This record gives sequence, C-alpha cells and structure tokens, in this order.
Amino acid sequence: MIENNAPQWKRLFIQSKVPHSLESLEKLARNLWWCWQYDAIELFKSINPKQWDEYGRNPIALLDHLNIEDFQRLEKNVEFLSRLKEVYGRFEQYMSKSKKKKRTKIAYFCMEYGLHASFKLYSGGLGVLAGDFLKEASDENIDMVGIGLLYRYGYFRQGLSMHGEQIAHYDPQRFTHLPVEPVRDEEGNWIKIQIDLPDRVLTAKIWKAGVGRIPLYLLDTDIEENREDDKFITHQLYGGDRENRLKQEILLGVGGIRALDAIGIQPDVFHLNEGHAAFIGLERLRKYVQKGLHFAEAAEVIRSSSLFTTHTPVPAGHDSFTEGMLWPYFSNYANSLSLPWEKFMGLGRVIPEDKSEEFSMSHLASKLSQNINGVSRIHGGVSRDMLQGLYKGYESDELHIDYVTNSVHYPTWTAEEWQRLHVKTFGKDFLEFQSDAKYWEKIKKVPDAEIVKIKKKLKKDMIEMVKARLENNMKARYDSPKKIVDTLNSFSEEKLIFGFARRFATYKRAQLLFRNPERLAKIVNNPKCPVQFIFAGKAHPADKAGQGLIKHIFELAGQREFLGKIIFLEDYDMDLASMMVKGVDVWLNTPTRPLEASGTSGMKATMNGVMNFSVLDGWWAEGYQADAGWALPEERTYDNQETQDELDAETIYTKLELEIIPEYYERNHEGIAEKWVARMKNAMAHIAPQFTMKRMMDDYHQKFYSKLKERHQLIAADNFLKARELAAWKAKVISVWDQLEVVDKDVYNTDNHPLPLGGEFTASITLDLKGLDPEDIGVELLIAEKKQGVHRIVMTEELKQQKVRSQVAAGDDNGEEEAKSLVKYICKKQMEFAGVYEYGFRIFPVHSLLPHRQDFNLIRWI
Repeated sequence: MIENNAPQWKRLFIQSKVPHSLESLEKLARNLWWCWQYDAIELFKSINPKQWDEYGRNPIALLDHLNIEDFQRLEKNVEFLSRLKEVYGRFEQYMSKSKKKKRTKIAYFCMEYGLHASFKLYSGGLGVLAGDFLKEASDENIDMVGIGLLYRYGYFRQGLSMHGEQIAHYDPQRFTHLPVEPVRDEEGNWIKIQIDLPDRVLTAKIWKAGVGRIPLYLLDTDIEENREDDKFITHQLYGGDRENRLKQEILLGVGGIRALDAIGIQPDVFHLNEGHAAFIGLERLRKYVQKGLHFAEAAEVIRSSSLFTTHTPVPAGHDSFTEGMLWPYFSNYANSLSLPWEKFMGLGRVIPEDKSEEFSMSHLASKLSQNINGVSRIHGGVSRDMLQGLYKGYESDELHIDYVTNSVHYPTWTAEEWQRLHVKTFGKDFLEFQSDAKYWEKIKKVPDAEIVKIKKKLKKDMIEMVKARLENNMKARYDSPKKIVDTLNSFSEEKLIFGFARRFATYKRAQLLFRNPERLAKIVNNPKCPVQFIFAGKAHPADKAGQGLIKHIFELAGQREFLGKIIFLEDYDMDLASMMVKGVDVWLNTPTRPLEASGTSGMKATMNGVMNFSVLDGWWAEGYQADAGWALPEERTYDNQETQDELDAETIYTKLELEIIPEYYERNHEGIAEKWVARMKNAMAHIAPQFTMKRMMDDYHQKFYSKLKERHQLIAADNFLKARELAAWKAKVISVWDQLEVVDKDVYNTDNHPLPLGGEFTASITLDLKGLDPEDIGVELLIAEKKQGVHRIVMTEELKQQKVRSQVAAGDDNGEEEAKSLVKYICKKQMEFAGVYEYGFRIFPVHSLLPHRQDFNLIRWI
C-alpha cells in the first residue's frame, strides 16, 4: 500500500567492525592500560583529533564512529601502523607478566573508581585515589582485584545557570562504549548474584573492566529481573535517598563478597576503602557461621584479614542508618548469623544498648577489622579522636589506628613532557624507583631554560583548553558577546595563574580568598604583575551550602573588577583536573584545620613542578618545605572560626603581595625567574618522591597486607583452631571481668611527699583474678599530663607479677568455702622527669594471639 504520504522509518543497525589488520587497536582500547601511557593516548588522538575530543577521549567510542574510509586510511598509514605495533607490543609484554603476580591476594572494595574521565564511576578524590591505587597495583603486578558498582549515569555533569546556580545533569553511559565485558561461567552464562531484600530478591550482573593487569569487577542491577526502584540502585553514584544509599552499600558489601565467590576468587586480605563497604564483614561472618563456627569464632577469622581505611575527617561524614530502616533488610540476616537483633544493632553503635544511636557503617567496619588507618599523619590523629568512643578507657593517642598518607599515580598525572625529561635525566629504570628521592635530586642539574620551556608549553595547553571550555560555558548561559571576548582575551602565558579546584564542601573554604574583595581587587588588577585565579568544583546536589559558595564566587567573577581575573569553570572532572595541575603556576588550598583528610590534587601539581600554597593540613603538613612552596600555619590562632578565617585571609593577601607575586615576576637578563625555577626544582626534588603511589603501595604492604595475611593463616589453620582458642579465652575472661577485685593496694603517697627527680615511684597491687590464670591479666602504671581536660600519656610501665597464691575465703550463704586466686603486681619506676602529672593503674587482658590491645577492648581502671 502506497497511500500514506507520511514518512515511514525503520531502525537500521550497522555494527562497527575494526579490520583484521587493526584488531590490536581495539584490544588496546578495551583495557584501561592505555590511559596512563602517553604514547598510546597520542596514538588514539592521531586517528582524528577533533573526534577524539568530541567523544570524550574515549577510544572505544572513537573506533565505533569510524567509517570504512577512515579505516582504509589508517591501514595505508605506515607511520601509524609502526607506532601501533610498538605500543601494542609493549602492552602484550606488560600483560604477559600478569601470570606471575606477587605477594598477597587483596580484594579492594570501594564505592567509586576514578580511572578516566570517560568512565563515569567517580565523583572526586576518593574515587580517583582508588583508580590510582589499582593502576599502581597493575604496574607492580600486585595480586589484587577491585570490587565496585557499574553506574548507568555515574555522578552528575555540572552546569551553571546565568545566575550561578548549580544544575545537575545525568547523562546515561553507553555500556557498549565502556571498557567492560560480561563475566561468564564455563558454560558461557552471564554470572549473576542474588540478595534477599524485603519481599523480593535483588539480582545483579557482574561486569569486568581491565585496569592493566588488575580485574575490576562491577555489579549492575539495572536489569529486567529487578523492579524499578531496585534498578535505580546502580543508576547514580551517591544518588537517591538514604534508603537507596543503604541498598547501594548492601550491594557493594554483601553483593561484592558473593560476586567473588561466584567467580571463584579467594582473597587473603579484604581492604575496605571507606565505610561504604562495611557490610562485607557481615557477609563473611555469615559464610563462616554456616560452616559451623560460632559467631565469636567467625569474628576472629574475618577480623584477622580485614583492613578499614577511613577518609572522612568529620563524624557527620560517616554513613549511618536508623534501626527502623535496617530492620526490613537485616532482621532475617541477623538470624542467619545466630545473633539476637540487639547484638546485631550493637555492631554499629558506640554504646550497643543505646537505641537512640544510629547504626554507623564506620563503627561496623572498625569492629570487624583488625587494622584501621587514616590517610595522612594528621588525619590518623583525627581518626583516633573520632573513633575513641569505641575504645573506652584508652586515650586516643594509644589506639591502634595508624595512617598511610595518600599519594598519586605518577604516569597518570605527570605530563608527558616531564616524563620524557625524567627518563632522560633520571635514567630508564626511574619508574621502578620513583619513590627514591636520590633520582629526583637530579632535576636540579637540568638547565633553567629547559624547565621554563616545558612549563610554558603546559601552560599554553591548559589555557587553550580552559578557553574552549569557558567559551562553551558562557555561550550556553547566553553571556553577552563582549563579556565572552573580554574574558577569553584576559588569558596570557605570562600571567601568574593560581588554581583552586576540588569538591565544594564548606570546610574547604573556597570563599576565603574573597574575604576582603577590595584588597583582592588591587592584587589582581596590578598592571605590572597581573594575576589570575581559576576555580572549578562541584557541590553534592544535596549540599545547598556548597552550592551557595559556587554561586557566590560566580557572582564575584562577573563583577567588573574581577572579570577575566577570577574564572569559574563548570563540570570539574579528571580531564580538567589533569590540565590544571599541569598548567597553573600555584595550587591554592585553604581547608579548615584539621578537616583536610589528605588531599591529592596538590600532589599531582607537585609532580608537574607546580608549587602549593596551602594550610598545613592533610598531606601538605608532611610535604611542605619552605623553599618549595608556601603555607599557612598548622595550628589555629583563634577558637572562633570567623576570626580565624579573617586572619587566614589577611595572611594569604600578605604572602601574595610580598612573597609569591614578586618572586614570580623577578627575572634575570634572560627573562628567567631564577628563584621561581629553583623553587620548582625543589618541589620536584624534595616533595614529589614522597607522594608517589609506589610509596603508598609499599606502606600498605609493610604496615598491613603482609601482616594480615600471616595473621589470617595463623587464625584459620587446622580448621580454625586458633580462632576457636582465642574466642573461648575471650569468653572466659568476659565471664569474670566485672568481678575482678582489688584485695590490697600500696602506692607511694604523693599527696604530702613530692617525689624527688630520680626517685622511685613504688606500687604493690594484689588482685583476686576469680579463677583466671595469672598470665591472662596485666596491670600497668600510666603517668600523664593534663592540658585543657585532655590527658597526654607520657609514660607507661607494666607491673611485674611477684607471687601467686591461693586463699580460701569465708563460706557463702550455703556454707561453702570460696577459693581466691590472688596475684600481686609490683613496680619500682625511677622518675627521670620533673613536673606536675597525674597517674593511674589499669587492668587489661593478655594473650599471645591478640594483635593489639584494642582487639579485645576490656579495660579496668583501679
């Protein structure tokens, strides 16, 4: 019938097919190894530079849009084929070593992974750190697997209205353009896992992304078997309401363990990168209970191989859920653990019986992990303070919570130009020894002109990208043509450019620079020493205060005195971050002390010879050197934050006016800023090697991974013999702990007799151990300074057991005699310091199998 004049269309799908001669190109695109190899990146870019940018620097999407003519052109390009052969040969050689992986098998769990801007599994620093960690594990051929979620929309794409309001756009990812593949069983079936949810079963498919030699397994619930609200679980990173967050964390923790089981992977160590993954402990407990272990025995087993890394600097940042929200999801689960509901809820509380306290994921992770670490020296202390409530009777400085300072993946974040210079200057084996400072010291021998040439090139590249992005941003907001032209013409490679780019949380104090707008205006409008500030960053869609900061800076940037001097770029992502940390001159960071857990953007800047100007918090408190950057003091001057902000702002202006800007514009007869270049060299020589991901990986192995593997092997050997022994011993101690009795106490009288310097402090304490063995109990003397209500322990001394004897006490109500097991503890300690102190005595349990004191958190103060 040809009666209908309306157009009639039907779908025609023409599948892209890479010619056989170029198949290696597709294999390269399917493994993320390419994204930290600058020659591989250049190879893909050379195919079609315009399309490369248009498709988000995604080689799979690029290849998918090439036509026959494009492929024929590549097949005839001898130079391209030669480069392809070289890059692919290196990739094959790299991958061939994956069969000989070394050390401990680690399962790494994280809610987000920042691997490349085109792979939207990340929101910010946590994800980028996790991505860098997997890349380094690949480079070192570590036996590691990553576990996460595959998001349909990822984190949001940021836009700004003409008034500076943040607009969140959610763009779906085309899974066919992602470097993922289905995980299949031997029969070719797509492997899926299932989790019981209220009145239904949740099903998730497992995908795999190749991060060099490391498999990253990703769970996906957006499938037909699930109802609509459960499909949404893997739609948005940190999206939806609180219940959706709970479901995401159930999927990551419970589902992640079931995925490893389904694939057949048995890790030695389980690393929880943030509290989001804490439910892995529950699922592992359930498995061991089903094998016949009692809950307490199973807890010994899973704790022995678990590490919890916290990145959160404030208590409010830790996820927690109400009892009412947990009940529908975990009431049956608690039964499978043979655990009463009250005990189950207690796993996530500081005070298990306190029904008003929500269930904290960080508290659960802490209780089910043998080791805990923060992500910088200062943050280790902050974490001890935050989690001290879990360990009553101990001061925070005594806790087992350690730290490993975050770092960055050198090949990902260091510009190609610097990498080539490093290989030429440091030697071909440099990458293998990238954390060794003596290699980096050689940068000082490089001529200043060569350093300046590289820096100018990187700055020019950044300005071109910034101008292109800014023009698109301004046109989309319908800014006037004059405003657009004036803003774009404000950029110059000769200007001193500062970068400030990060998550817009209020504690980051992005507004601090604008505390005194009049003084700032004088700084940026000095015609002899022009200065420019580039800002970028997202605020979580639910963070109205953070969005308010963005709007405030956007409005100021539009004022006449700041137009073209203050720039705010939309949609901060890994691409923009990469260009900024390579191109700006100074990286600015102004967090509220001590809330910067670590920070890694400044480390990336340092790898590229960019100086940092930051508060001495997080990583910069460890990295700062006076001849390699600038700093605001670590200590607060004022308790009042408003007053402290005012002081910090004025300090920033003064350092800009008197130190930073003059040094940048002070040039010799060749036009080179000698002092500035010397500072760049110092930053690279003295700071960069401390913050390579290789150093961080080494720290994790030395401090945790190797020891956890040994510990788990010991605890699990001989059908969990040591786990059963330790659990039984703990039960015995708990049964009489509250009955331990001080029978006699004789301590040096300090009330009326000051102890002379060098004199002996003596004590004798006799305990009734209520049937416990003497080796089960220790007693210690503590001496501490008290300042502002906080005790700082300056000395501990364990008392020695002098003698053991039994004593028969008077009969009880039934006329039966009661035996007492009495043990005397004594000390004689010479005092080698003077001053006013406080002292006390503590009783604590002792067993050779305890990895640290807080592993069995019983304490009695006498």
